[in-house]
Amino acid sequence: MTGCAKRCKQGLVKFALTLHKLVTGTLIKDRADDDLDMTMVSHRPEGLDKLEAQTNFSKRELQVLYRGFKNECPSGVVNEETFKQIYSQFFPHGDASTYAHFLFNAFDSAHTGSIKFEDFVTALSILLRGSVTEKLQWTFNLYDINRDGYINKEEMTDIVRAIYDMMGKYTYPVLKNDAPKQHVDAFFQKMDKNRDGVVTLDEFIFSCQEDENIMRSLQLFENVI
Repeated sequence: MTGCAKRCKQGLVKFALTLHKLVTGTLIKDRADDDLDMTMVSHRPEGLDKLEAQTNFSKRELQVLYRGFKNECPSGVVNEETFKQIYSQFFPHGDASTYAHFLFNAFDSAHTGSIKFEDFVTALSILLRGSVTEKLQWTFNLYDINRDGYINKEEMTDIVRAIYDMMGKYTYPVLKNDAPKQHVDAFFQKMDKNRDGVVTLDEFIFSCQEDENIMRSLQLFENVI
């Protein structure tokens, strides 16, 4: 492996690790590391002013994020196959490929087949600094696989099965065959207010705001950076 390729792979691993921790709400960044990164950033991304206006990050924060995303991988983009390969490293006892596919599509909002820095930082801005409604809308879009504005039982079953596959049988006790159906039924019992067989964005947001556990989980993102 060449030096460039090695640096690129290392950069992608760092990116995927950060992304995984951000999505699961477990990353608390060290302030000393922040200060070190600030002093080492010398490249000013093109369109920095535009990104600052479009996100909830300062210029200095954008520089740090940009360095972590691109400087160690000059291509500046992550395609789905690479994303799947790296994401799977965090779930060695399961198959994370399907869930990684759904997550990749949520970040690749323009459906270009790759995650660019703009995609990455826009999503992080919502997850870390967005309003409750914005965070819930992003999550809804993750579950709305076909992007038709509704979550149906088939989509929710696909998401639940993908999560089970990702966690693997060695991570949690062996589940009954009907466990995914039970979880999906419980989801729709809670979210489908008018019982029409689909969950709309309004129903999803309203139901989540009623749930204290969901509201607490959203707050985990607030102290990341």
